[in-house]
Amino acid sequence: MRVHAKPKKKARALLIEDLERIVRYLSSQPDIKAIRNSALLQIAFFGGFRRSELVSLQCEYVKWESEGVSLLLPRSKTDQAGEGVLKAIPYGDDSCCPATALQRWLKVSGIDTGAIFRRIDQWKRIGEQALHPNSVNKILAECAAAAGLDYVPEFSSHSLRRGMATSAYRAGASFRDIKRQGGWRFDGTVQGYIEDADQFKENAMQSLLRTKNKSAQ
Repeated sequence: MRVHAKPKKKARALLIEDLERIVRYLSSQPDIKAIRNSALLQIAFFGGFRRSELVSLQCEYVKWESEGVSLLLPRSKTDQAGEGVLKAIPYGDDSCCPATALQRWLKVSGIDTGAIFRRIDQWKRIGEQALHPNSVNKILAECAAAAGLDYVPEFSSHSLRRGMATSAYRAGASFRDIKRQGGWRFDGTVQGYIEDADQFKENAMQSLLRTKNKSAQ
């Protein structure tokens, strides 16, 4: 008897419209942790960062430009030559602006050296050490639940990278630009996200169902 393995469960993509919903919720909370979380989630999404990369970001490698902010990763999973990976994130609109959110967090926290994203204790005191990578999953889940999203159990920190790729493709970004922003080594990984984004748009059943509906009228 042949036993088939269960398909690997994928993290659900956090789409841009749901990120905007989370950001709107966080902007309504007059709390330093909400300011940090808004910056963290927006930078993670628009920078296409892995969670280990996100928590390793340092103030010393932040550069402000007229178009937005550039963030240098001295070391990255896909940086075989050890030259560092640079991520550029443009300014956005009122609903989402990761660069502005990061500026606000750094100003409010007073952080100007070392780790950008740090632990905040129950007394609202900011720690000296960077967040643990596992904290990104928890922060995303808590913020998504508070914002009223009903599929929180399907999320992980990888939802941010998947969501960036899917949302960017739907908005018309090129395959090359999506791959570069996410720092993916293999075309197949990016292609998988794009296929997920197009599962209804480029679907053989669309034509069949349209034809059937017309004949029924």
